[in-house]
Amino acid sequence: MRIMRGSSNSGVLFVLWMGLVVMMTIGETEGGRVRHYKFDVEYMIRKPDCLEHVVMGINGKFPGPTIRAQVGDTLDIALTNKLSTEGTVIHWHGIRQIGTPWADGTAAISQCAINPGETFHYRFKVDKAGTYFYHGHYGMQRAAGLYGSLIVDLPKGQKEPFHYDGEFNLLLSDLWHTSSHEQESLLINGRGQFNCSLAAKFISTSLPQCQLKGGEECAPQILHVEPKKTYRIRISSTTSLASLNLAISNHKLTVVEADGNYVEPFTVDDIDIYSGESYSVLLTADQDPTKNYWLSVGVRARKPAIPDQVLTALTLLNYKTISASVFPASPPPVTPRWDDFDRSKAFTKKIIANIRSPQPPPPPYSHRRIVLLNTQNRVEGFTKWAINNVSLTLPTTPYLGSFKFKLNNTFDRKPPPENFRSEYDIFNPPVNANATTGNGVYVFQLNEVVDVILQNANQLTGKGSEIHPWHLHGHDFWVLGYGEGKFKAGEDEKKFNLTHAPLRNTAVIFPYGWTALRFKADNPGVWAFHCHIEPHLHMGMGVIFAEAVHKIKNIPSQALACGLTANNGRHN
Repeated sequence: MRIMRGSSNSGVLFVLWMGLVVMMTIGETEGGRVRHYKFDVEYMIRKPDCLEHVVMGINGKFPGPTIRAQVGDTLDIALTNKLSTEGTVIHWHGIRQIGTPWADGTAAISQCAINPGETFHYRFKVDKAGTYFYHGHYGMQRAAGLYGSLIVDLPKGQKEPFHYDGEFNLLLSDLWHTSSHEQESLLINGRGQFNCSLAAKFISTSLPQCQLKGGEECAPQILHVEPKKTYRIRISSTTSLASLNLAISNHKLTVVEADGNYVEPFTVDDIDIYSGESYSVLLTADQDPTKNYWLSVGVRARKPAIPDQVLTALTLLNYKTISASVFPASPPPVTPRWDDFDRSKAFTKKIIANIRSPQPPPPPYSHRRIVLLNTQNRVEGFTKWAINNVSLTLPTTPYLGSFKFKLNNTFDRKPPPENFRSEYDIFNPPVNANATTGNGVYVFQLNEVVDVILQNANQLTGKGSEIHPWHLHGHDFWVLGYGEGKFKAGEDEKKFNLTHAPLRNTAVIFPYGWTALRFKADNPGVWAFHCHIEPHLHMGMGVIFAEAVHKIKNIPSQALACGLTANNGRHN
């Protein structure tokens, strides 16, 4: 990152990060700086995978600018919607929004969509160091390219519990050419190759060798390293559909961070990363410095359209001792088979809390347990996803305003079901495929400790069960464990990890399995909890949590300027 300062008293910085220039002003406030950004959201024509697309971007850039701040800083982002026909919002993924639930960026939940031509100020404090990102949370705008990185550093004078000499940031995404089930490209920092392969000479493929000079929009961003140095690679996945695997030829990766939380370091050849997750890994440049090496990202958990041809994105790890134009002498790493779930589970279960970090263990018990059955269903003839047979449909008045002003007719006040029928067969298609729609809310008492059991099941027809990464807004949760088949309360809870459970904000449920989470309802607000596969969310795969909304103060009037809260003035 290179910083260019304006006049000595202007407080204006032009931050150059991976080629993106962002205008930012900095002021001081108690406990940290205020960093002001101006974001213009608009459609643009770009060639991120060597083919021309209409994508969403910010300030003329795709992906959006990287935000970098320190713990305790306040971010003030003036977001102007320059789309002509649709609203927009941005969710700051992994930021807990303590005291600012209206800034979470979830349309119909925490705020109204920002209308074309309007400007909305997101103002919130970043309270924990880590690797995060931001993305659109309205319609399918994440799939359209509305995303960017958000990195929070430790305060000056504090050090990470691991050493590194340099740093890279990789934001992974997918790009669709026709629909969410056909013709996909994978992008690394917004760059990929659809109609050619960087490694065509080394692999079995029908694609020609890419003939890139390096200045193209789709040319890969190369990671340049010095021999014997150790590098932190921050990796986030904002994919709309794909689960991914990342590997670097001949190099080991040591995982040290997951979703902004330190984990007990462990070393692997490759990592699985699901939509909504973020990691930091350490790589030491300890291989032959007269060679370059492949960095490969491939699709997992979904059968390839062409047998034995896994969709991949590639770039190079370049030792600075040789030219970056020299290709590796061997093929890229082979992505593990798409349905090798045992391998995926083995990686996921290695993630435990760092025993030397200050993060607390989970409370020894919970006050309440909610079991959420994930099923594919029919609603009025359409294929939907449902939780305990209810497919989520969002109201026109944001939940935050409805709770704050005790509006009883804006959403279903009947609590949603907290379990499913014990006789439900998770290993076969549903006997009754029909589900209902709903928008009820799970309401918790302040500081209530809640267990959530995510239960997977068979798809609507045929045999099969998909992987689902679930993301919780406003909180981190402890991952207590994973299991096979149907969750059995008396038996399986004895297996919970109550000593080294990792804190996460996104957790996966594997096919025909369950995942147990525990969190403390200690952040007043209304929060989404949903599958981070974007089409699944918009087909109803989510629930709403609320806690202590009466304690929230100073909600900006613009956040609730729609529906039945449109004329309430400033919301205190």
